Parts: sequence; C-alpha cells; structure tokens
Amino acid sequence: MARLFGTDGVRGVANVELTAELALGLAAAAAEVLGDRDGHRGSNGAPGAAGRPVAVVGRDPRASGEFLEAAVVAGLAGRGVDVIRPGVLPTPAVAHLTEALDADFGVMLSASHNPMPDNGIKFFARGGRKLPDALEDRIEERYRELLDGKHRDLPVGAGVGRVVERPEVAERYLDHLASALPHRLDGLTVVLDTAHGAASTIAPAAFERAGARVITIGASPDGLNINDGCGSTHLAPLRAAVLEHGADLGIAVDGDADRCLAVDAAGEEVDGDRILAVLALAMREAGTLRGNTVVATVMSNLGFKLAMEREGIELRQTAVGDRYVLEEMTAGGFALGGEQSGHVIALDHATTGDGTLTGLLLAARVAATGRPLADLAAVMTRLPQVLVNVRGVDKARVGECAGLATAVAAAERELGTTGRVLLRPSGTEPLVRVMVEAPDADQARRVADELAEVVRAELTPGDALNGSVNDSVRTG
Repeated sequence: MARLFGTDGVRGVANVELTAELALGLAAAAAEVLGDRDGHRGSNGAPGAAGRPVAVVGRDPRASGEFLEAAVVAGLAGRGVDVIRPGVLPTPAVAHLTEALDADFGVMLSASHNPMPDNGIKFFARGGRKLPDALEDRIEERYRELLDGKHRDLPVGAGVGRVVERPEVAERYLDHLASALPHRLDGLTVVLDTAHGAASTIAPAAFERAGARVITIGASPDGLNINDGCGSTHLAPLRAAVLEHGADLGIAVDGDADRCLAVDAAGEEVDGDRILAVLALAMREAGTLRGNTVVATVMSNLGFKLAMEREGIELRQTAVGDRYVLEEMTAGGFALGGEQSGHVIALDHATTGDGTLTGLLLAARVAATGRPLADLAAVMTRLPQVLVNVRGVDKARVGECAGLATAVAAAERELGTTGRVLLRPSGTEPLVRVMVEAPDADQARRVADELAEVVRAELTPGDALNGSVNDSVRTG
C-alpha cells in the first residue's frame, strides 16, 4: 500500500482522496502518537487544564477546509485532545502558535500552492517543527491499526477533549513578525498578492505595521478562488500592479503563505534563489549568518551556487523539500535556507518557510540599503533553466527505469560541466519534474523536451501514451 504522507503532509483531491473519514482517522492516530500523555498542562487557560494534551488546528480558506477541519477536530477531541482553533491563518502562523501557546502539536489544513479542489493535512510536533519521516510513519501505522479495529479505550465524560475558538491569537503572530524585522519599511510602496489565501488579512497588516504603503491584490478569498490565477504561482497580476502603481517591489505568497516570490520595480521576477542570495549577504553583514553557510536544495540554479562561491559563502545542498532543508539547518546549526520555489527558512525567527516573514525581510533590506531590489538581486546571474512537469505517468518508477537512466546519461554527457539534469517525482502532485540547466536557453529547452518525451514513453501506464506535459520555464 502506498505511503499516505508525501514531502509535505497528506494531500489529495478533497472528498475523493482526502475524505472526512481519512481526516478523522489521521487525527485520531496523531492524537495517540503526538499527544503527550504524561500529564502535561497547557499554559493557555482551559485547553490542557485537565492534564490533556493540546493541539492548535488552523486552515486556509478552501471550502473543503470547513468539513475537513471539523473532522480533524472531532478525531482529536474524541481521543482526549483539547483543541485551539485560531481560524484561517497561514501555515507558518500555526507552526509559530504551536510553540507560542505551548501546545503539544499543531495541525494545518491546506494544499499550499495546489489548485482549490485539493487539500492537505500537515502536522507539527511540539515547538512547531515539521515531523520527521519516522514519526509520520508511526502515525500512518496507527491509522491503519485503527482501520483494522485495533482501538484503545476512549475517554468519556470529562475526559474528552474541549474545543475553543481563539481568533485573537493571530495578534501573537503579528507581534512575532514585527519583532523579527531588522529595519522599518517607511517610505516603501509594496504590492502584496496573497493568492486569495490564508495570508489575505495577516500579510497586509504586517507590512502596514512595518511602515510600508501597501497595495493589496488577490486578497478576497471566497473559498473557491485560492491560487486561481494569482499568488506566487501566477506572477503576471503582481507585475502589472507593481508597474501600475510605481511600487518599489511586489511580494507574492501562495495559498498557505509558506512561500514567497518577488518582483522588482520593473516587474522582473526575483525567485527564491535570488531572495536567498540577498538575505545571505544581509545576514552576513549583520553577523547572523551562522557558519557562513546557506542551505538549499538540488533544484537551486547553478548561478546561485556560483554566486555563493564568489561571495565566499558555503552552500549545503539537500533533497527537494523544505523539510530536508530544515533538517540540514538544524543539524548544522545554520540560520538560513530555502528553495528556488520561495520556501525560505530564517531559523532564528521561524521553524518553517514563512512567505510573509520572507517578504518583510527582503523589503527591509531594500529599505536599509536604499538600493533597488533589482540591484540587490543582481548579486546572482541565473543560468538558463527549463523545468517541464510531465503528468499522467507512474512517478514511482523514475529511479528504476533503465531506458530513462540511459537518456539522462546521454543528456549529461552533452551538457558536460556547464549544465546539469535533474529528474524527480513530485512529492505533492502526480507528476515527474524534468529540470535542465545549460549555458544556452535553446539547448536547455531542447534537452528538457527530449527527456520529457522519454519520461512519457517509458513511464506512461499501459498503452495510454497521451499524458499531458505542462511546462514551467525559467531562463536567466
């Protein structure tokens, strides 16, 4: 049976793959695995006051989050966990509040940048940190035991969990963001695209508190429009708004606001690699870049690696996924890491990627230096990079297909030391990603398209060789 947990929790089409029954069962299993049964007492009033474990449960504004949240809360309370419900909040806010409220664990209902029909369940351990694989495996094992009828005695009467609404705790997160800001944003005009998502209220409030003049787009969530032609996966509206208003920069987050991309005053994209480069230099200048090291994934542009080498900053690379970046940061005691996609972790201030915080730190660097974002981002020259998403294939066979391995080896010989190839199954979507970097954009496109065709031919199940290919192209 396939593993339920991917690289970022459990995801699927809501009410098809991710049902209320699955949400309830996973929550019940998590209550038993993550719940501290040694008499821990919460510090937040009623929750935890009877020696029960405490969980913070938040969600993004997807319509399906309403019934899935209800299922999760039922699964937790039915296993004797007290639940704090802050309402619609970004994923990093739930992680922060899990720590700030001294909760035993946290739960976030979101599919991040995925389309609206999808949803997901993500768990945070005590302290607001993502779960290691081993702990996710324990939750999944217990979930399957519950399906097989291996139940324990359930609490009754006063032993069942209590549920409290705490929307006011969002202020704690705003206070936290303000405390992390190294420089005020007075004088800056910033356009924010919040993807009709979880940060639609929080992000504008944070930037306004910091002193910026804020123009907001994509901030009218109705449960159905999250990530729909807006946010960090669709930058065209942000570019247009920045140019229209003559803004200094634009910041786009995704549906749950754990990632951030930017555009400069001319509307040019500043991706996660460039954001990391800008923040790395700022932190080195401030003496906070511990170990003089940045952690990134193997998807980072080769230009980022070359820029860090030129600046004398060490680069550690991990597998794709911000959880692996965080693991490397924690193990090495490093302060900054992230992904090209915009997951940026500033570990002195957050335990996970935080798009609002990242945007604030980037804008603060612009304000502190008086230099345009385009000038700051020019520290890195991005090499032509093409990313092709191949859908309708068996992504589990990427590592075992001999024909595909032969094609990749041939492409690597052609590119030599001036380029690279990376194939990987997506951890959050049913597709295979083909990434090619080369000195020449046309060469990168050709090699990527050729490899994508091999992926389709080799990995399409049966005779159904009509899977679609959706391209996302980055060129420097």
